Amino acid sequence: MTDIAQIPGLASVIDRYDGVILDLWGVIHDGEQPYAGAPECLDRLRAAGKTICLLSNAPRRTSGVIRKLEGMGIGRERYHHVMTSGEATYEALRDRDDPWHARLGRRLFHIGPERDMDVYLGLDYTVVPTPEEADFVLNTGIVEFGDPLSLYEPDMEACRRRGLPMVCANPDLIVMVGPQMVLCAGTLAQRYEEMGGDVCWHGKPHAPVYDRCLSLMGISDKRRILAVGDSLRTDVAGANAAGIDVALVTFGIHQEELGGAWGESVDPVRLAAAAETAGHTPTYAVPSLRW
Repeated sequence: MTDIAQIPGLASVIDRYDGVILDLWGVIHDGEQPYAGAPECLDRLRAAGKTICLLSNAPRRTSGVIRKLEGMGIGRERYHHVMTSGEATYEALRDRDDPWHARLGRRLFHIGPERDMDVYLGLDYTVVPTPEEADFVLNTGIVEFGDPLSLYEPDMEACRRRGLPMVCANPDLIVMVGPQMVLCAGTLAQRYEEMGGDVCWHGKPHAPVYDRCLSLMGISDKRRILAVGDSLRTDVAGANAAGIDVALVTFGIHQEELGGAWGESVDPVRLAAAAETAGHTPTYAVPSLRW
């Protein structure tokens, strides 16, 4: 098993990098409030001259994410750029400049809450109320926190019978909302693929969203960028594929698997085993986003 370096905070390695790509849920905030030390870490990164790009698998456009962060006391002065899977979805639906999206019709069936409607608002699509009327399905996740997957399977089965392609606006399987684990669009999309459905995924770990971040940051040498996230499946896998070093926040969605308490290192054997099982290896592990 690979021995993964555990660091107390970013200060111990940040001199190796010119910029950072930071996850949001599970790293900067828990969906309700910032984690202790995270805002201060952003301030220290900026003071050190590092370019900060926030990269979230939130199924909504960047403007909504910016407003949510402002409501938590994390204003625009604390970071430089922001990119989301929702923004990537919006751009793909707008531009339709690849064969998969070019084949989509214009009648859209939305699985997800109204708060995610900005990923298609203003575009040339008609939202229809049933799969039977649709050309494709847009999946942004569950409507109410706590909803089980089974609640959405009848609609997904109807979509599959119609052969509807699915656009997934958030590849995450789960997310932390306060102390609660909540299903994300990725769980629905994964189930749709198991049913035999065709899914196009936007966001981490897929390469195009990292290309957008690199373009925003203006840093050509990938070796000078550090990603930070709490998911082996999306954050670590995406950074590995992009050729970017990555720090895994251990007190995120893997906290039960890795053990340990807030602010503490984890068992190195359990950490190495989790990475081996996932098939994605972080460069470092850090208890939380902290300087």
